[in-house]
Amino acid sequence: MQTSPPILGTEHLEKTFAGGDAEATVAAVRGVNLSVGRGEFVAVTGASGSGKSTLLHMLGGITRPTAGRVMLEGVDLATLDDDALAAIRRRRIGFVFQRYNLLPELSLLENVSLPLALDGVTPARCETAARAALEAVGMAHRASHRPDELSGGEQQRGAIARALVTDPAVVLADEPTGALDSANSSRVVELLQRLVAERQQTVLLVTHDPAVAAAAGRVVRMRDGQVEFDSAGTSRP
Repeated sequence: MQTSPPILGTEHLEKTFAGGDAEATVAAVRGVNLSVGRGEFVAVTGASGSGKSTLLHMLGGITRPTAGRVMLEGVDLATLDDDALAAIRRRRIGFVFQRYNLLPELSLLENVSLPLALDGVTPARCETAARAALEAVGMAHRASHRPDELSGGEQQRGAIARALVTDPAVVLADEPTGALDSANSSRVVELLQRLVAERQQTVLLVTHDPAVAAAAGRVVRMRDGQVEFDSAGTSRP
């Protein structure tokens, strides 16, 4: 149950895309209302094509909605121009992807510090923050290693450190265990649970894995672009 003020939310959120026919449109997300409080761990589930990834991309400011609002810390993302939206993504949203997206030519420390470096933070502060983020995910001892010297689970933990380095309001994860075996998947999920419990980090992830969803404190199930079920207490008839 949500006990804190919303840090992230949507109001009547919709997204339509052009269909194969010139006059047709496809409604990927339809009228979604969602409220997420600080320190919540939310898993968004649903079949392929249910709208869960489109929803995540709108929450992260990657895709602009056709209608409705996405509110992050009281700011309506739809009102921001491209530069302001990019700044919000860099500073207040941490992204974790299925395929890690670590740059192969950089060390893990350099990969983790990259969001800060791109925002103009001094090299010394970048390194300090990156080392702290790696320590938080148990990867400080691998800071000098390049991605090809790390296992898949280690790379994903490094990617989570990169998402944390800016001290974001929310971490958004798109199938973060999808490329991992069961042992490494469990480690990543346990890490996310610990970040929520110890740091009050807000985490929202998309997953098709029932075991991963069960580990979250709240499950939101999408169907046909709508919220079919929300364990916080709402469901669609």
